[in-house]
Amino acid sequence: MVGQKLRMITHENKALGPPTGPTRSAAAQGAAAPPAPAPAPSVAAARRVPRSIDEVDNGAILGFAAELSEDHPGFLDPAYKQRRVDICNLARGHRIGEPIPRIEYLPEEVATWGLVLGQLEALFPQHACTEFLHSLPLFGFRRDEVPQLDELSNVLLSHTGFRIRPVAGLLHPRDFLNGLAFRTFHSTQYMRHASKPSYTPEPDVVHELIGHVPMLADPSFADLVHAIGVASLGADEQQLKHLVKLYWYTVEFGVVLEGGEPKAFGAGILSSYGELQHMAEGRAEMLSLDVFSPLPKISYKDGYQPRYFVLQSFEEGVAQLKAYCRPIMHNIPDEVRAAVQLHLP
Repeated sequence: MVGQKLRMITHENKALGPPTGPTRSAAAQGAAAPPAPAPAPSVAAARRVPRSIDEVDNGAILGFAAELSEDHPGFLDPAYKQRRVDICNLARGHRIGEPIPRIEYLPEEVATWGLVLGQLEALFPQHACTEFLHSLPLFGFRRDEVPQLDELSNVLLSHTGFRIRPVAGLLHPRDFLNGLAFRTFHSTQYMRHASKPSYTPEPDVVHELIGHVPMLADPSFADLVHAIGVASLGADEQQLKHLVKLYWYTVEFGVVLEGGEPKAFGAGILSSYGELQHMAEGRAEMLSLDVFSPLPKISYKDGYQPRYFVLQSFEEGVAQLKAYCRPIMHNIPDEVRAAVQLHLP
């Protein structure tokens, strides 16, 4: 997975797949087991571990910046491509501590935002988790206005200590997860193409703000995300691959049980009308998450997710993740542990 897409890919225009049968364990998927985490001080010593968010490189873009592939909805639209260039350049020029650049969104961009938000608001009361529904009103989303990152970042900071940092595209997985260790979420600011408002092949501002931001205002969920980020600071390449999968199957496409009913908390579900319907209609497997078990290969180009991993609660998820991550965290240098408020026995 390292070097491939980490963040959510929504697929609204894909046909729904058939039901996939009864629930079974992740090990039955045939994936290779992750290496057992064990302290290895030489791992972190072999590379530079960031000691602050200033040392996390937000310029190592893997893709989905201003350059578009031929199958992208905006590939043949020169005005859209230039718009992406301009917005991405603003993100590249941002420095920690400065206000996040404001984007004056075009009327068609506001219309796209409003259309997607309106569709999702009809499904949220029944299919989104309680934590999301509790946090969503904090941000005052309106269909006639695309929110600004700086304002949302201030709300997050006051609730969970997370903040938002603009980014020009898809970061390298290690850099993105390292940012979470310092309670920083890297977010794009560009909008999906207006010709396909219900589809994006990359993380855009709709996905970031509707899917991720409200959940990051919940303390238990924020601790879950932070734990994955902290572990990434001490992880070797194999451990990082497993952490990326854990992030994908929780933060991006996670489901939590409420009264025996599955509710969405993953951003890839919450920001996609089709994915949310897909989950609610029971068209995918529901598997219990075991952080020590092998996890299936990440599916990001095959339509809606064929399976979701389920938490009994966020508190349980945090406890499981910390149990897996604790040996990896022993690899983190002492000065970095202090910076991320890590206290190990």
